[in-house]
Amino acid sequence: MLTMIGTMHIDATDRLILSLLEENARMSTAELARRGGLSRTTVQSRIERLERGGAIAGYAVVMGAAARDAIRAHVMITLTPRHVASVEDALRQFPEIRELHAVSGHVDMIAVVGAQTTEAINDAIDRIGMLQGVDRTNSVIVLSTRIARQGPAAGSLTRHRAR
Repeated sequence: MLTMIGTMHIDATDRLILSLLEENARMSTAELARRGGLSRTTVQSRIERLERGGAIAGYAVVMGAAARDAIRAHVMITLTPRHVASVEDALRQFPEIRELHAVSGHVDMIAVVGAQTTEAINDAIDRIGMLQGVDRTNSVIVLSTRIARQGPAAGSLTRHRAR
């Protein structure tokens, strides 16, 4: 199966390499080749092509529990008309905001807020609610994360193993 990402064609071998790198971005070319049943030169040239084509935008550290926020909240934000840009600019200044999503539905934005204490979460939510252009907020605290996937390829790639 051939997939298009932008103007780049991604085939089953590319998806396999992306899947393995998503599992462990530090996996050596030799290990990628072994696990994928491919030659090292094939893996290396495919990775270089995927990087040049933008399918691989970079490599990142996925933080473990010891480095993550102790508490996270999802803050649903409803805006008054014509305040999206000003509220977004203001929210960029909040160090507690880990992600900000523009969404459809009964709210306009969802902010993922992280901190070490409930007091810090509460303070951030209060400050969000006081911003000019914010009509109301509704928050939920994340109790646990049951599934966490990284990247668009997660869960959608066929796993191939060397025979």
